[in-house]
Amino acid sequence: MKNNRVCILGGTGFVGRHLTAKLTAMGIECRIPTRYQEPYRALRLNGPVELVSTNLFDQAQLHQLFSECDAVINLIGILNQSGNNSFQRLHVELPDMIIDACKSAKVTRLLHMSALNASTTGEVSEYLHTKGEAQNRVLTNSSSHGGLNVTSFGPSVIFGHDDSFFNRFAGLLKLTPGPFPLACPDSRFAPVYVGNVASAFANSLQNKNTWKRHYELCGPRSFTLRELVQYTAKQMGLNKRIIGLSDTLSRLQSHALGMLPGKPFSYDNYLSLQIDSVCSSDGLADLGIPATDIDAVVPYYLGPRSERSRYLKLRSLV
Repeated sequence: MKNNRVCILGGTGFVGRHLTAKLTAMGIECRIPTRYQEPYRALRLNGPVELVSTNLFDQAQLHQLFSECDAVINLIGILNQSGNNSFQRLHVELPDMIIDACKSAKVTRLLHMSALNASTTGEVSEYLHTKGEAQNRVLTNSSSHGGLNVTSFGPSVIFGHDDSFFNRFAGLLKLTPGPFPLACPDSRFAPVYVGNVASAFANSLQNKNTWKRHYELCGPRSFTLRELVQYTAKQMGLNKRIIGLSDTLSRLQSHALGMLPGKPFSYDNYLSLQIDSVCSSDGLADLGIPATDIDAVVPYYLGPRSERSRYLKLRSLV
């Protein structure tokens, strides 16, 4: 790349923070749009990071944001809709605008975060449908814009110290008295470490062999959802009985919890869980990245070796 500057949309999020740290360590400048700069000033400690106040749905501002950048990385996505943040708006309309802004700003490289099982065919959740539509549009529209080279990625559930998967179940397990009712207990996942996902993006950025390709990203092992929740409870030292719900009860739970603030589990989430989140090809291996197992990471933020557990142990000695 000419001047080693990358714009990361979603750079303040879970994957974005890890990717920013990795890219700045490689000497790449990162430009990150955010509505509120103050909470994310710590990102600048990683290296050359520029926080920019931008309305992503203003085409002129998007063009200005991409100006003097060699690449754009789109990590923006939501698991549930709320207010103006709809699947259609964030997963489909925004990528269309990103393609147009890349064209006008003469950006030649785009990395796009899709989702495992993203598809516009079959009976899929709205989340997976819009992710699939976006993936198809990005590849199609970029082909018509010959100067833009695109790579897309579809990860299984992503884990790491500040994830919203293991940490969310850890919180729910603590709050739930008695047995824990679990919807869709037999759904399968191949959890992938956030550091591996960040490496996949970083390794692809300047690699021409990744142009116009889609990579599925999974960890080395697959588990049922029940097994992952049981694993979470074990790491926390909780003797918690996990009760797998039937399909009918899973649907009812999704409708009930989908009406709560924050939507801990929605009907669209239920639909997404009807398809196993496991890879048909090993994208990490194709990119030369050894897959990290959950045993190498999760115990250090949930189990007895976590910072919280060490803190409580030290307090007990005082």
